[in-house]
Amino acid sequence: MELRKAGLKVTLPRVKILSILESNPDAHMSAEDVYRSLIDSGEDIGLATVYRVLTQFETAGLVERHNFDGGHSVFELARGDHHDHMVDVDDGSVIEFSNEQIERLQHEIAEQHGVELVDHSLVLYVRKKS
Repeated sequence: MELRKAGLKVTLPRVKILSILESNPDAHMSAEDVYRSLIDSGEDIGLATVYRVLTQFETAGLVERHNFDGGHSVFELARGDHHDHMVDVDDGSVIEFSNEQIERLQHEIAEQHGVELVDHSLVLYVRKKS
């Protein structure tokens, strides 16, 4: 992804944070996760800067923010594909999935109510079977 194409000036914090997100393309990372990765790699970028940059990335459409129940915001790279999420209630891990039947059914339900579905967010809260 290019920062300039997203309308953002290229700065060292932005480049480093984008690099971390791109090196974990399937991850849903909190600002604290990104901050820890920066610290682990020897970068001196503050947590407030990480929050600010992630918000700028969200506004520019580079990342998507998710606020799952009982947790803090997590961010993932905006890939342009639609998918839904399952969140493990015990460890907080996030599983992405897509299902055409669910997508079709949501549109049918909206149609039955005389409305058009323009967007949605589906989060299933799950637990591993014992």
